[in-house]
Amino acid sequence: MPDCLFCEIAQHRIPAEIVEETENVVAFRDIKPQAPTHVLVIPKAHITSAADIAPNHATLWEQMLSTANRIAVTEGIAKRGYRVVTNVGDDAGQTVHHVHLHLLGGRSMAWPPG
Repeated sequence: MPDCLFCEIAQHRIPAEIVEETENVVAFRDIKPQAPTHVLVIPKAHITSAADIAPNHATLWEQMLSTANRIAVTEGIAKRGYRVVTNVGDDAGQTVHHVHLHLLGGRSMAWPPG
């Protein structure tokens, strides 16, 4: 998709600190981390938000979650706990309109968020 920051990162046109990459998914460090570990997990294919995940995306969604879980282990945050978040739409704080998961950990999290 033209003018999509995350599509550009997925295609390696914009640099990012890549944590993991598979055939369908890219994970990279957030440039404005909100926790000691803050990694974004995105599909390489452009999907606007989680609201646009369709039944045919089930495998891709599972790959994104599995990637987040693997990174939590390699980052050393899996045992103490971590948060996986996706924002849908402007009011929820979605600033890049390409579906993504935020993997956050390495500190205690409050509830409710925001």
